[in-house]
Amino acid sequence: MKRTHIIAEIGINHNGDLNIAKKLIDVASLSGCDSVKFQKRNPDVCVPEHQKSVMRDTPWGRMTYLEYKYKVEFGKEEYDEIDRYCKERNIQWSASPWDMDSLEFLNQYDLPYIKIPSAMLTNDELLIAARNTGKKVILSTGMSTWREIEQANNLLINGGKVLDWGENKGNKNYALLHCNSQYPAPLEELNLSAVKTLKDKFFCEVGYSGHEFRLGTSVAAVYLGATIIERHITLDRTMWGTDHLSSVEPQGLIKLVKGIRELETSFGDGELGCSPGELEIAKKLRG
Repeated sequence: MKRTHIIAEIGINHNGDLNIAKKLIDVASLSGCDSVKFQKRNPDVCVPEHQKSVMRDTPWGRMTYLEYKYKVEFGKEEYDEIDRYCKERNIQWSASPWDMDSLEFLNQYDLPYIKIPSAMLTNDELLIAARNTGKKVILSTGMSTWREIEQANNLLINGGKVLDWGENKGNKNYALLHCNSQYPAPLEELNLSAVKTLKDKFFCEVGYSGHEFRLGTSVAAVYLGATIIERHITLDRTMWGTDHLSSVEPQGLIKLVKGIRELETSFGDGELGCSPGELEIAKKLRG
């Protein structure tokens, strides 16, 4: 079984505080995750006009939604420090660009992949630009139809050329993640079997991005063929913010990583026969 790449999604759970971000990087590193991931936006571009002036209560006082989004955004100074600190902690990092400005910003760093969120699956310009960076592109497929996923898949392969069934020529440096975009996602709507469906229909690397409370679902996704697992993490699920409740706390993250690594160790090749350790036992009991 291929080793699973486990992404600890910090997102905006740092609440605009670099010290919290560093603590979350520590949690991910100590838990054995392979990378941490943030989210990068240009709020002027990403926040819909009708939401910009909506008032919101925040830890920084009452302010507009646009002002709040700027409060939780990191700039170059913070990302330079994140880049340095992740190297010190021996863990990779990346971020999800929500717009073209953010993708250009992230390109200045030596990132192992570009992660496109489900919300941007239909943003053809962003998908093509991410593909053209030459970096691996990981795309979540939440709240998307079969046709929308197919179109995005074609863009990532060859810029949008219509493919014959089963044809997968061109770029293969990408992965599709099954996802349910509800926060938290109800178990009865996860449809984990879609992990295998993605693999069978699109002939590419597949993974799973989970927003549910349970941990075993991510281990099950690995059993079904996911080689990338992404879960939001937090220091405390009671912290202020939109994503904390659907995130995994430190002890849960340790259990999750352990569960995935134990599955990888025990999965085997499926061939029937005595294991090396059974040979001597068989000799004693059967003669």
